[in-house]
Amino acid sequence: MFKIAVIDGQGGGIGALIVKGLREQFKDGIEILALGSNAAATTAMMKARANKGATGENAIVWNSSRVDMIVGPLSVVLPDGMLGEVTAKMASAVVSSNAKKILLPLNQEGVEVTGAGKEPLPHQIDLTLSRIKETANV
Repeated sequence: MFKIAVIDGQGGGIGALIVKGLREQFKDGIEILALGSNAAATTAMMKARANKGATGENAIVWNSSRVDMIVGPLSVVLPDGMLGEVTAKMASAVVSSNAKKILLPLNQEGVEVTGAGKEPLPHQIDLTLSRIKETANV
């Protein structure tokens, strides 16, 4: 079964929206792993119907190489992203994973991705879900 890790931090709102959208689009045809940098983020994604959840640096490092795709905000690949919740080990594990990575280009960390546009979050979630559907072949 195709495995997607959704990584988020802080309150987990973005990750929960992604999980909810994935569940609506793919039903039970994929496995969704909620990886939170804190317990609140993991809980929010689990409430949105992720299959499994884990919290913290080790969970993100260990699972990044065990999934087919990683989805989340751009800050999951930036050391000290999400107000310091993303450690250098976490960012390195995500970047070095062989999994396909689909990241929302949110400008919260002062990093702007040229050409990404400034779509509102709901539009970015829709674009992300469309890209996942194109890429996942599920």
